[in-house]
Amino acid sequence: MNTPSSSRQRRIQQWGAVLWPSFIAAGLACVVFFAFVDPLRLQAISFPGTAISRELGYTAGFFMFWAVTALSSAVTGYLLRPMPSEEDEEPLG
Repeated sequence: MNTPSSSRQRRIQQWGAVLWPSFIAAGLACVVFFAFVDPLRLQAISFPGTAISRELGYTAGFFMFWAVTALSSAVTGYLLRPMPSEEDEEPLG
């Protein structure tokens, strides 16, 4: 039986299963990406009229990578949900 606490716990586990791996993947993506790309040079190419610090570039890059990897993990989690069985369907008439 689904109680509110077990439903809440399951939801927290689902969010953790999406956010934790995407956090790790975003961290690794940042390390690899910013090993080759300087945020200040990237800013000069993409937004030449905006002044940002290197730290803000790293932060924005991390959150961008985290959003993309979280979306990827969320889609994977959605696709792995079990299909409803025929027994779960209610009769129409």
